[in-house]
Amino acid sequence: MTGRSSHAGAVAAVDLGATSGRVVVGRVDQSAGRLELEQLARFPNGAVRLASGLHWDFTGMYRDLSQGLAEAFRREPGIASIGVDAWAVDYGLLRDGRLLGEPFHYRDERTARAVDGVHAVVPFEELYRRNGLQFLPFNTLYQLAAEQASGCLGLADTLLLIPDLVAFQLTGARVAERTNASTTGLVGLADGDWDAELLARLGLGASLLPPLVSPGETVGRLRADIAAELGAPGDTPVVAVGSHDTASAIVAVPMDAGSAAYISCGTWGLVGVELERPVTSDAARAANFTNEGGVDGRVRFLHNVMGLWLLSESVRWWERDGTQVVLGELLDAAAAVEFPVAVFDANDPRFMAPGDLPGRIAEWCAEHGVAAPQSRAEFARSIIESLAQAFADAVRAASTLSGVDVSTIHVVGGGALNALLCRRTADRAGLPVLAGPVEATAIGNVLVQARAQGFASGDLESLRALVARCFAPVRYEPGGSRRDRDGASCGRRRAALA
Repeated sequence: MTGRSSHAGAVAAVDLGATSGRVVVGRVDQSAGRLELEQLARFPNGAVRLASGLHWDFTGMYRDLSQGLAEAFRREPGIASIGVDAWAVDYGLLRDGRLLGEPFHYRDERTARAVDGVHAVVPFEELYRRNGLQFLPFNTLYQLAAEQASGCLGLADTLLLIPDLVAFQLTGARVAERTNASTTGLVGLADGDWDAELLARLGLGASLLPPLVSPGETVGRLRADIAAELGAPGDTPVVAVGSHDTASAIVAVPMDAGSAAYISCGTWGLVGVELERPVTSDAARAANFTNEGGVDGRVRFLHNVMGLWLLSESVRWWERDGTQVVLGELLDAAAAVEFPVAVFDANDPRFMAPGDLPGRIAEWCAEHGVAAPQSRAEFARSIIESLAQAFADAVRAASTLSGVDVSTIHVVGGGALNALLCRRTADRAGLPVLAGPVEATAIGNVLVQARAQGFASGDLESLRALVARCFAPVRYEPGGSRRDRDGASCGRRRAALA
């Protein structure tokens, strides 16, 4: 960007997902209505099975993101700050600043054994009143109970969630960013702080947990050795963003929160509405809706749907013999399937673990007296239809439970590129779907940093207005029509980051 004013600048966003990570440079000039992204690195990420269970290759991921940051500083020497977002609930344990092994993956089976033990001490009904979180067997508090039972927890002096662990490697600072901490089950709704009483009842050491910081605060500055390795100025700050990737993504949903639902769709489909206050009614608990922290103190009232994991893991299973499945061709074939296909429960726990998902879908169909898909195209169509139905059901529930009169659904993330999924979600929900931006998580990361650096200002609505100006969504009407929104899309010139 040329001719920058004092209100324009660049930041680096590290965006880590469950299947891939990337480093993006964001260039922001709010006064000129300019928001541009440039992806400078993309690298695979995923589970590694060791003798101890399913883990993340954190060491390899950190190596890759460091190389991406070095390229970012080489290409854009004026980068003002770095922000890191990642998936929720997982963590690393440290002792004297050293990582005690690769972090466990939330899909590891060990957590299931800990659930009953936790609920025997603190019933789920009470947990929901305290932390407002839906039941997911891999939430951090269940992982820690499993860790404690193994005897490993006593070896650590610090617990850091994944994005905070990256920030620690960069700066040496030990903090917990609030939006991600809110997903652990260990933060109280009443005061927004670590729940010391709950920790004591579960026998979990409060001393493991670092102080909480809010999006926009400076975590620390690059360590001298890291700055030299990255080719960055030594005073470059690492800024807390909505470090839970969904929190960053929701910042970039160009919505009217009073009348819209969102679906942040990638490995998971996070379906909900944005509120000012949590909803912890018995009905919300029974519907398994969660109240997670958002940027600027907003509440992300949402429900987890299994998401595109169902499709990506099926493709991985089909490719295990060395054959390649081209996703675009598979989706084209799925769209051409004309007869009804099975609509299964996308949230059935059997679909959580890696493995033969097509076989498990067929198993579900047999148990429920439904004809199972026969071809890969039919399986893909069945997955799309099942996700669309789950999304539509979750939108209706979010509206009913929260009182938000939803008239539009926004789909952001990788799922916004899946035209069949967006169209069928509109059809099944009976509401228009606005798809995009695909790059919502990176955009939200960039915007929170930009506001902290003075390149942008205002509330979330002001930031979303900039997103709406620069990233034109695709609109899907119930009944099959699709059209691009009128107007320029200044971001698409630089960012096709699917």
